[in-house]
Amino acid sequence: MRILISNDDGYFAPGIQALARELAKIAEITVVAPESDRSGASNSLTLDRPLYLRRAANGFYYVNGTPSDCVHLAVTGMLDLAPDMVVSGINHGANMGDDTIYSGTVAAATEGYLLGLPSLAVSLVGRTPTQFDTAARVAREMVERLVRRPFKEPVLLNVNVPDLPYEDLLEHRTTRLGKRHKAESVVRDTTPRGDTIYWIGPAGAAADAGEGTDFHTVANGYVSVTPLQIDLTQYAQIENVSSWLKND
Repeated sequence: MRILISNDDGYFAPGIQALARELAKIAEITVVAPESDRSGASNSLTLDRPLYLRRAANGFYYVNGTPSDCVHLAVTGMLDLAPDMVVSGINHGANMGDDTIYSGTVAAATEGYLLGLPSLAVSLVGRTPTQFDTAARVAREMVERLVRRPFKEPVLLNVNVPDLPYEDLLEHRTTRLGKRHKAESVVRDTTPRGDTIYWIGPAGAAADAGEGTDFHTVANGYVSVTPLQIDLTQYAQIENVSSWLKND
């Protein structure tokens, strides 16, 4: 089995190192990740400049681009043999609810899914998470389950793991995405030269965090597994928009 590993925190991040160590126990792995932290890059591809692929001393490959670039480059040109799946992570912090729209971790897995491969995005939930080995073990078990019981078509799973020792985790639960409150305001600052600059503010707190959501599940010590889809069509609005277009 061949697994392509990527992330959005960069090839040097502790999460991807823990993930690579664990998945190397069961598969032939290739790590292709951004050369620097690209959190929040979403599904962007770099089209305005060339991409460079380099290899670090530990054998990981890194790219001067986005998480999506890394997976796209690896699957469509770099690798002699296509991977059997893509695993992205382990992200330093949650990717729940609205986070999935912005997340580079989820984007790397999504790129694999769009290229026809079963894909996992794995995140460790906490402000300063430390239990990367726990999340890596969860990822390995998820991969082993996919091998034992593959889906009939490619699947995209978003996995969020509580920052707990492995023995303290509860079971896995299938969840839906929750929703956050509106993001906090940007932070305004001034450079030494007197220029005004802005930092994007923190994400909003959980708004829809009831039972069945990823927020509720992780908060109660369970591993959250959310199947994602790419179709953004708002089907409930098709009839309304059709009527709106016909009547003026």
